[in-house]
Amino acid sequence: MKPQSRLYKDALLNTIIPFWEKHSLDLENGGYFTCLDREGKVYETDKFMWLQGRQAWMFSTLYNQVEQKENWLKIAKSGVDFIRDKGMDAQGNVYFSLTADGQPLVQPYNIFSDCFAAMAFAQYGIAAQDQKYKELAKKTYLNILKKKDNPKGIYEKGTSARPLKSFALPMILSNLVLELEDILEPTEVERTIDFSVQEVMEVFLDKKSGLIYEFVKPDGSLEDSFNGRLLNPGHGIEAMWFMIDIAVRRNEQELVDKATATIIKILEYSWDEEFGGIFYFMDSKGHPPQQLEWDQKLWWVHLETLVALTKAYEQTQNPEIYQWYTKVHDYSWNHFSDQEHGEWFGYLNRRGEVLLNLKGGKWKGCFHVPRAMLQCWKTFDRMENKKIIK
Repeated sequence: MKPQSRLYKDALLNTIIPFWEKHSLDLENGGYFTCLDREGKVYETDKFMWLQGRQAWMFSTLYNQVEQKENWLKIAKSGVDFIRDKGMDAQGNVYFSLTADGQPLVQPYNIFSDCFAAMAFAQYGIAAQDQKYKELAKKTYLNILKKKDNPKGIYEKGTSARPLKSFALPMILSNLVLELEDILEPTEVERTIDFSVQEVMEVFLDKKSGLIYEFVKPDGSLEDSFNGRLLNPGHGIEAMWFMIDIAVRRNEQELVDKATATIIKILEYSWDEEFGGIFYFMDSKGHPPQQLEWDQKLWWVHLETLVALTKAYEQTQNPEIYQWYTKVHDYSWNHFSDQEHGEWFGYLNRRGEVLLNLKGGKWKGCFHVPRAMLQCWKTFDRMENKKIIK
């Protein structure tokens, strides 16, 4: 059996990245096609800006962390140029989607496109030593902070009758600020980390159940409603590896241990004992969830869990974490990985059968699969070098 680091490295460099290099590039207009069928053929040419940012970030990160390949830098430049030139309105907000040639289709109705654009600008700026992109990353980040109390702005459809705040914001900021650490002022980095850790671990992490809630009241208390009871196990677990990264950076073992315990709690609650895999959505009181796709098994949920478990094991050597890693690893590689055409399937039904055999679409692009491969490769490589694991 090959070392785990080699498994992830080989998949990343020999299968996953070549798939996107071969099939996703729009050589005419710039940017990327993300709607790819099982074999990689483009079935829809609209461009979703958060996926443009994610792919540009991914290729910039590969250039910065793996190898300085000129083609990777060229691919990243195609994405950041497209976002800068076509994907932003006059106020610097990033549209949700455009036509292939860059005509806006959907307004900037949330800040997530902005977040991934900022990540892409920052990593590309570092890779290309381009100060203009570093400045654009900083400007985009500061624009996000301006909107953090009302992320959807005029596009918010809720009323003030039942105010809830979302876990997504502190979660994404905890990762975004580390991506921009070389560009932002140190005081800004620390302030945002403090905010994110406090919100994630003290507000959205319920002390009684040990689970992460997607929405809480402004004072941090729980709301007994569809949204108030909503659990998104993948979100909660992904946030825990962000917390572990922060804990390692700050040398805070207590935060590592708390994040590790939370990973275990969420997995115990959300693992499908009958068919295997992690449920997509759950209701904290066991009521029928409002999301009809609640019992599907999604690629990103399992990949982020693999990243979280590898990082938690590196820091704790907790045997329970490794047991969970083995369980999630076996399910994920056996069900999502497409041995015939490369890349991973994204959507399985509850029984683990492929529901949609697309490799990319409106929500799935060149991000969760390659990022997880890179993270797991590097984490296992460190563990193997330290003889933590053989």
